[in-house]
Amino acid sequence: MSDEFYTDRRPSPCGAAIAAAGRLVAGSHNRNELVLINADDLALPKPLQELSGQTCHICGDKIEIVSDGEPFVACNECGFPVCRPCYEYERSEGNKACPQCKTRYKRHKGSPRVEGDEEEDGTDDLDNEFSVRREERWVLGETDDVGLSAGIRLLTYHGEDADALSERQALISHSFVERRSVFFPPHSPDDSLSCRPRPIDPGKDLGAYGYGTVAWKDRVEKRRLRKRDELQIVKLEEGDDSDLPTTDESRQPLWRNLSIPSRKINPYRLIIVLRLIILGFFFHYRLTHPVPDAFGLWLTSVICEIWFAISWILDQFPKWYPIERETYLDRLSLRYEKEGKASGLAGVDVFVSTVDPSKEPPLITANTVLSILAVDYPPEKVSCYVSDDGAAMLTFEALSETAEFAKNWVPFCRKFSIEPRAPEWYFAQKIDYLRDKVHPEFVRERRAMKREYEEFKIRINALVARSQKVPEEGWTMQDGTPWPGNSVRDHPGMIQVFLGQNGDSGVKLPSLIYVSREKRPGFDHHKKAGAMNALVRVSAVLSNAAFILNVDCDHYINNSKALREAMCFLMDPISGQKICYVQFPQRFDGIDLHDRYSNRNVVFFDINMKGLDGIQGPIYVGTGCVFRRRALYGFDAPSQKKSPRKSCNCWPWFEKKKRNNKRQKDSSKQVHAIEAIDEACENPNLKQKKKKLEKRFGQSPVLVSSTEREEGGFVKTADSPSSLNEAIHVISCGYEDKTEWGKEVGWIYGSVTEDILTGFKMHSHGWRSVYCMPRRAAFKGSAPINLSDRLHQVLRWALGSVEIFLSRHCPVWYGYGGGLKPLERLSYINSVVYPWTSIPLVVYCTLPAFCLLSDKFIIPEISIYASIIFVSLFLAIAATGVLEMQWGRVGIDDWWRNEQFWVIGGVSAHLFALFQGLLKVLGGVETSFTVTSKSGDDDNFSELYLFKWTSLLIPPLTLLLVNIFGVVAGIAGAINNGYKSWGPLFGKLFFAFWVIVHLYPFFKGLVGRQERAPTIIVVWSVILASLCSLLWVRINPFIPKSDGPILEICGLDCD
Repeated sequence: MSDEFYTDRRPSPCGAAIAAAGRLVAGSHNRNELVLINADDLALPKPLQELSGQTCHICGDKIEIVSDGEPFVACNECGFPVCRPCYEYERSEGNKACPQCKTRYKRHKGSPRVEGDEEEDGTDDLDNEFSVRREERWVLGETDDVGLSAGIRLLTYHGEDADALSERQALISHSFVERRSVFFPPHSPDDSLSCRPRPIDPGKDLGAYGYGTVAWKDRVEKRRLRKRDELQIVKLEEGDDSDLPTTDESRQPLWRNLSIPSRKINPYRLIIVLRLIILGFFFHYRLTHPVPDAFGLWLTSVICEIWFAISWILDQFPKWYPIERETYLDRLSLRYEKEGKASGLAGVDVFVSTVDPSKEPPLITANTVLSILAVDYPPEKVSCYVSDDGAAMLTFEALSETAEFAKNWVPFCRKFSIEPRAPEWYFAQKIDYLRDKVHPEFVRERRAMKREYEEFKIRINALVARSQKVPEEGWTMQDGTPWPGNSVRDHPGMIQVFLGQNGDSGVKLPSLIYVSREKRPGFDHHKKAGAMNALVRVSAVLSNAAFILNVDCDHYINNSKALREAMCFLMDPISGQKICYVQFPQRFDGIDLHDRYSNRNVVFFDINMKGLDGIQGPIYVGTGCVFRRRALYGFDAPSQKKSPRKSCNCWPWFEKKKRNNKRQKDSSKQVHAIEAIDEACENPNLKQKKKKLEKRFGQSPVLVSSTEREEGGFVKTADSPSSLNEAIHVISCGYEDKTEWGKEVGWIYGSVTEDILTGFKMHSHGWRSVYCMPRRAAFKGSAPINLSDRLHQVLRWALGSVEIFLSRHCPVWYGYGGGLKPLERLSYINSVVYPWTSIPLVVYCTLPAFCLLSDKFIIPEISIYASIIFVSLFLAIAATGVLEMQWGRVGIDDWWRNEQFWVIGGVSAHLFALFQGLLKVLGGVETSFTVTSKSGDDDNFSELYLFKWTSLLIPPLTLLLVNIFGVVAGIAGAINNGYKSWGPLFGKLFFAFWVIVHLYPFFKGLVGRQERAPTIIVVWSVILASLCSLLWVRINPFIPKSDGPILEICGLDCD
């Protein structure tokens, strides 16, 4: 094709040369780049006083001469003469500081390390630094040529025995044991040769140590045998276990359900029922006791309360069956990784999506890619696809640098089993080498790797700096060819295979493929959903793995065993075939301690999602999800075979009736396009079959043939020219025309929140999903801590829900007759209805101010009966929240922040999304969204108090001011009218303070210490609040109205 382009050339540096005088020059020979770094004059070493021939001012001895012929200098700041023995004594037993200038002593070469010393990257003096005793390097007569010994403790990550007793732990890396072939006997209390174990707090997260721990082999075996006795052995059908080992461990399921204890869940369900009954009495009282002198306020409040009750029911009942799950990674290895044979684990294609490198820094994307390449999974089974939907040269160049760095980073991760495997977050961990007793060989390689990573960051930052100024003629390749992506909206498709062969150290690496789909004017590219579908097609041509993991560019793999966790569900021989995807919770880095704007969203991920997992599975949240490729293709879930029932169905007339009923049921069932394809497959006419498949999947024979492979597998090798040509073909902008892509296949189009729609379609086809929460978080990402960015993020989610609600895929009326369960449907209805709650919420938040300004109230005088109902309802609401926090293990701070931001987001982002959605669907007015900025800089949370201009800030500020004005007016009126008016005032003040307390995080950010809100926001909010207050005062003044002027007889005869 003339419009398609396959690039195997790299862009060359453009721009004028920069003078290097007075600068530190760092170069890359492979890339032919020049990196210039400004030198800090203040960091240069200061001149010291002459110490030749001086004596120590502490003990009077002469100062020794070191190996380079210079006198020993203890303090580099003032040069106070101190000999080495006094220096070492002061560091070990004294104040560790110079007696003259009080500057803390730094470690010099040849001296041992003490607690509090900074990490040293450039010094190779490990033997003296850690002061390793020779007797500790000998175990059971082993000599130095053995390598690592059992006496030296290592830190590495293995989570198989996190609850091992501290007195039985000696931290030894299994990888070293296997490589060195050293035998380590079990620990014995009487063994005089065993070294003292390091105490470990079993309740402490092992990730806090930086690397985790590994217990003794016999301890693991005992724990494994104990769990085998606790679990019931599941017998598989004959034929399914013909090639399995004969051990019972390999025949057991790969996961199990952990139900919530009855002492927690039964009271919770009882409170829900009681709350429902109390709501009935509450609405009976509200409807039968109107307020005549404030009928409008009363009616408005009742309508809002009815809507809130419906919204609560939609949110509450899908949490009726919460469950948790536990996986067994050792059983997965026993079943699919047999010694001497190739790994039987299924292949996984990993999708990373990025659009704008200015909003999504390349360094963050590089860390995500590196964590994927270093995952604990067979490398030949993993392929990483990076979708560059902005066709940015910067992304391409950064990915090329990442591929080179991965050749050293991945072997280092596998050798020492470190966690996490994203270098930026791994090296950010604080390590105490003395306390953790890390082996010197590991320290040496870690420091060398950290230096390489710093150089890698320099190269990436240089690329970012150079990309800020785009040449007028655009970027060019090394051979002078213009970069194909110079025009973001008009460029050919591009594919580059970076990795897939052995690294420099001979270690096989996963494949790394750069993909940028073709874009032309006049085509609807469907944003992120279209990019994901392009990756589905290109991966089907190049690797065709049975499972697909998609992550955002800022969500790195925090647990290297995340893929194995997912395979425990998807590859389970008993129930795995009906699972369409495994969803992991989202966890975030760089959020302020108090999580002011509920960025962690803990209530949703730790409570709501557990409830959905007990029904038909969690909804798809857009990232951190492992899909079954066959489910993405729109196939129905495999039907469950029912065993024949022993009843009167043996009679012939009953069989005939049963067949007729089944035929009527099948004819009334919704006919999906894939069913028509299955019928065509039974037709011997191959042309008709091919036509049906091409109509569904497109005009690519390789792609069509790959869809018939349920277990995946390579169609052709990735480096085959024909495969690359076919891959370019399937990412062309017109490939999806007249196909089912985006309708029944892949990510579904029609909403900016394609994740909800895609998961809903899968559940409608009868699939179920699974929620996996490993002890160590599988994925971590970044979230916007700035209020304006946070509200824009929520606005995008709410707009997508409004679009789904107004489309044919609305769960209120779509998908009946399929496999969607009723409670699962309620959860999807709630996910698309919640933006409509913004209207009654805004109205309800203004009622307290209007009640205070007009001296009216929404309820009549409260009787004893009404007081009992209101108190009971309040206690039921509080009890529901407490019990949810108990079984969901959610803190009260997280729960309360979630309640506060529900009000803040409801009166701002949800309200705007509702009107924008109506304009978009009914009026055809398109709205554009910018990508949320991702940043790894959380220094002092500088953006927390920064308010950016956005109209979303006006409604909550207006409500806040209106209620404050109402409180002031109500208190002033009570003071003027006497003590009798204070009683009715308390109910109104409680109502107003409820609104103010929920808007408190917004108010606190508004008066933050760093930045104040833009003036235009304050001006508009004050104007709107004043207009509302004056308008209400004009309509309902404080003084009572009279029917007319009072006339008196004056006694005069006017006639």
